[in-house]
Order: sequence, then C-alpha cells, then structure tokens
Amino acid sequence: MKRQKVLIILLLCTSFCFFSFAFTPAVADTIKVGIILPLTGKLAEFGQIENKSFLMALDEINAMGGVNGQRIELIIEDTAGKPDVGRSTVENLISQKKVSIMGGGYSSTVTWAAAAVAQQRKVPFMVNTGSADRITEKGWNYIFRLTPPVSEHYKALSSFLREATTVKTVAILHEQSLFGESGGKKFFRQCRDLGLRITMKGGYEVGVMDFEPLLTKVKEKNPDLVYMVSHVADAALLIRQSKELRISPRLFLGGTADFALPEFRTNAGSASEYVFSTALWTPSVPYPGAKAFYNRFIKRYHHPTDYHGAQAYAAMYVIADALRRAGSSSPRDVRDALARTDLMTVFGPVKFVSYGNKTQQNSLPVPLVQWINGRLETVWPQRIATTKYVYPLPPWDER
Repeated sequence: MKRQKVLIILLLCTSFCFFSFAFTPAVADTIKVGIILPLTGKLAEFGQIENKSFLMALDEINAMGGVNGQRIELIIEDTAGKPDVGRSTVENLISQKKVSIMGGGYSSTVTWAAAAVAQQRKVPFMVNTGSADRITEKGWNYIFRLTPPVSEHYKALSSFLREATTVKTVAILHEQSLFGESGGKKFFRQCRDLGLRITMKGGYEVGVMDFEPLLTKVKEKNPDLVYMVSHVADAALLIRQSKELRISPRLFLGGTADFALPEFRTNAGSASEYVFSTALWTPSVPYPGAKAFYNRFIKRYHHPTDYHGAQAYAAMYVIADALRRAGSSSPRDVRDALARTDLMTVFGPVKFVSYGNKTQQNSLPVPLVQWINGRLETVWPQRIATTKYVYPLPPWDER
C-alpha cells in the first residue's frame, strides 16, 4: 500500500511538471529586428556600408550577451532604393517576420514611404540616415531619427557666411528628389535671412552625365557662392565640369555630407581642392569610441568607412539599448523605451526630443569642413577647427 502511494505521488508530480512545462509560454531565442537598406541599385554602395556596420555592431552586442540574455536577430531587407519596394518590405517585416523594431532608412524618399507604413502598423522605426525634414514633422509617434535633418546642416554655415566671407550672390543647384528639393528650399530661406541674393536656382535629374547646360547658366550669372545639394556621384561630376568650364565663384559649397566622403575626393580629383562641405561625422569627432570604431571597421572589412557606417553602427546600439530597457519585446514597449533614450554613441549623443516642427528627433551639431591639400579639415566653428580655412578660392590654375 505504501509503495502504491509513493507511485501515485510520483505520477502526480510528473504529470504536474509535464503540464506546467507544456503550458508555460515559450521564451523566444532571439529578438527580431528589421533593417531596410538599398543593397542593390544606384545607392547600393552606401547601403552596403551601412549593412556591414549593422552586422559589425550586431556581432559585438551578441558577443556581450545580447539583450537580457537573448540574441538579436537582424532581418536585413533590400529596398533597391525604390519607395514602393520600401513600403512592401516594411509590411512584410511587420506582418510576416514579426519584428519588434526597425532600423535603416537610407534615401529620404524611400524612408518617407516606409515610415508611413511603420506608423500605421504601430511598429517603431529608428531612421539612421534619411534626412528630409518632413520625416519627423508629421507628429508620428512611432518614428525616430538619429541623424540631423537636412535643414540643420546649415547652422555652422550661417555663422561662417556672416563672419568670414563677403558673399553677396548665390546660385543653388539641387537634385530633383525629396532630399534635394528639401535641402534647396531650406538654403534658399537661409540666404534670404542672411540678406544674400539668389541669382539662380536649378534642379537636375539624378544620374545626369552632362551638367554643362546647367553650369553654363551658372557661369553667366557669376555668383559669389555656388551651393550644391547632391549625392556623391553627381557632386564629383558637378565639380569636375565646373573646373572644365572655369567657373570661379569665391566659394564652392556642398550642402550635403556626400561632399565630405572619400569617394568625392577620389572621383573629383584635384577639382575637389578647397571645396567646402557640411560634415555629419569624421573619425576625429570628439565622441568616445569614434576613432576605434573606424579602425575596427578597416580591420574587419579592409576599407575605410564614412558617416553612413557611423550612423548604422550607432543605430544598432541605440536599438539594443531600447530593447534592454523595454518591459517586453512588444512594439509598444520598445517604442516607449526608445522615446526615453539617452545614450552616447560613436555618432554622438542620442536623445529624441521635440522642438519646432520636429518630434522624436535627435539634435546634433554639423561642422563645416574643407578639402585642403587632399585632406578633409574641420574649419568652422573656429573652436573645433583643425586648420585655417581657405577663402576666397584661388583661381583654378593656382590650385
């Protein structure tokens, strides 16, 4: 009888353990994070740089234990730089892949389309590169942005134009895209505030192989400043053909960080000398770990990176930080944690705030740089300058 009681007790315990195990909610082995990037198409070069940086940061984070003991699983999707693909990609990541949060977002046009879907489906989207102002001007509470909006690329530039130049007239050239038109309009208003006269404002199709008709008009106007909102391939071609046509303003200024990329110098050659640009990031920025990240990237991939890589690398750490602090991996909890972010990264401090028309926008300074003797030097503001700026630009034959 005693033996039967023992067997019954053991059976009951075993059954209890079995049913407890069977009905205990399973804990996922990984937390799924979606990343959208242009891995093919015209923007693939920079999409691939960001892809490499996301993966590099992912390996580091998972090697340190992941997020509260769970590994992060990145699901990286190719948008091919097309808005319709961006929309369908985000829809798939949310409905089929069940991601908790999304990152990436390169071109502003694709990012805008993708962000609308993320907001509608209430899944947080942490944009690391797309910089058109309106992305954070819709009041969307599931959209966050790491990089400064294009309109804020001009703060240091404004003080430079006021305090260090004699510029009176300006020609504005911009690509015909959400990014280019937004940047052109913002600088147009800035010139008006500074009392500068716009002699021409011309748009062009991305990928044009001959800028001579547009640049001939610039030469006829003979402005003091030629301002360009362009991606790197067009930027280099604009400067090379300006040299061929001997267009000689007192100042050539790139209104995008693409003019500060190594590819710009490589493709533009000697024509790039003394060109000014705003710069979102260089390895010498005074942020902890920036130079070390740059060196690790070179060691791992055998080529240098630029601000795109720093943005993506920082974005991965911001996402991981939010996942650690969230009460769960539900999109709502992750969104709430992301809104409370206060983190130093290699790209600078990240804290999402609201100001002016912007909501959930990180605010960072954008210095002015110049190509001098083949090196990119920080020239303004003076307190962080690495060398003295060259202004006005010398004639082409003296460069």
